[in-house]
Amino acid sequence: MTNNFPLKIQSVAQLFECLPEQERIIVDVLRQLILETLPEYCKEKISYNVPFYYGKKGICIVWPARIPRGGIKEGVLLGFWYGNKLNDEDNYLTHGTNKQIFYKIYKSPEEIDAKAIVKLLHEAIQLDSLWKVKKQPPSS
Repeated sequence: MTNNFPLKIQSVAQLFECLPEQERIIVDVLRQLILETLPEYCKEKISYNVPFYYGKKGICIVWPARIPRGGIKEGVLLGFWYGNKLNDEDNYLTHGTNKQIFYKIYKSPEEIDAKAIVKLLHEAIQLDSLWKVKKQPPSS
């Protein structure tokens, strides 16, 4: 691993090259859970140098501490873009200073509760299905 941080990460493979082993494992496990749970219409893209998942709107984001501007000093953050609109019956997510994005920070792969994450993803997918898609202007 190099100490020089690339300014613009273009792929998940490039992201993995930048991460310490523990963060890489956590990101990999979270990505697999997310990709296995989200419906086909949802997509993954690298935005702000981290994996971002969206359908009609943003669903969730995986932000390792190694990547600047994530606001965490260690571990990997799993954030739900509209966490404030999720029921989160189990109070799994942290309600930080951001009024909209609720999150959980993992410092080891053993802390990942797949059942809780999948439950929240299903709730986020349901919410995403309710958003209206912006109509495209008619082409002339």
